[in-house]
Amino acid sequence: MTNLVDHLPLASAAMRKRIVTVERNASEHRAIMKVFPAMHLLETGGKSETSELSKSFNVVAWNLERCLFPEDSVAHLASLKPDVILLSEMDSGMSRTAQRNTTAEMAAAAGMSYLYGVEFFELDLGGPTERKFCKDDFNASGWHGNGMLTSVKPKDAVLIRLDDHGHWFAPDENAGDNQQPRVGGRMAVAAIIPTSGGDVCFVSTHLESNATVEHRHKQFVVLLDAIEDFAPNLPVVIGGDLNTGNHLDDADWRRETLFEYARSRGYDWETNADGMTTQASLITPHLDRKMKLDWFCTRGLSGSNARIVNATNDSGTPLSDHHAVCAKFSVK
Repeated sequence: MTNLVDHLPLASAAMRKRIVTVERNASEHRAIMKVFPAMHLLETGGKSETSELSKSFNVVAWNLERCLFPEDSVAHLASLKPDVILLSEMDSGMSRTAQRNTTAEMAAAAGMSYLYGVEFFELDLGGPTERKFCKDDFNASGWHGNGMLTSVKPKDAVLIRLDDHGHWFAPDENAGDNQQPRVGGRMAVAAIIPTSGGDVCFVSTHLESNATVEHRHKQFVVLLDAIEDFAPNLPVVIGGDLNTGNHLDDADWRRETLFEYARSRGYDWETNADGMTTQASLITPHLDRKMKLDWFCTRGLSGSNARIVNATNDSGTPLSDHHAVCAKFSVK
């Protein structure tokens, strides 16, 4: 079990100085990660009113692209009556999202418990389209990560790190824009939640965008191995932005090998609706950006009513560059 805390400890002044002065390579990044407390903790809070889920339950997975609108995002999902919401790209203490703990704010608005883990510690304020939302010239915490909202308090939870080499920190590890060091790496939040049909493991994850098919495949191997260690033989719902097809020349998600790999380990992809899951947004204003990135992958459950929920709300505001995916699952 990962240690759970009410509030993630801030990066110390010494840690901040180390990050900006150390040689930027994979070895130094691993050394930093070992002694960076927040990278090994899960924040928990909120309130759940029920003791267990029913045998059938509604799940939403949504990459909220920093989460500019926590309360509006909860309202957008209300008609779906979600029991578990798997979240990615959630800010906490970032200037671009008004220094808010966006996962905690969503939990409060939804009347749910939450878990939150750090994907990256960010020193920068973000790109040009993000900076226009900044009111401060600093980040109070600098956390960016994945979370989970639940209507039942989890029995156990774990943070699963999918890499530690500094893909967005070390110039020799990443071909993308990493002029400002960003410490951390892709990860998942997993929790065991009781249902009337027995315990179920829920996993919120986010695979690497700026990478190859092989890289994401390796991350999925790490993820499934960790789930097996944490929740052996339990039914599992994995949901999130798997970045399938991202940074491929044709953006074809069908070229990803992680689909067949998961099937070989007893998982299925049957409960996913057809269609693309991205759109233009306030932060990512690319009208021609159409990809299928967001998925459910399950084991030991039956699924139904898979849908893609448009991320633009009734007032015409795009809440994210990703649509939400939702479905009903039942313990067999």
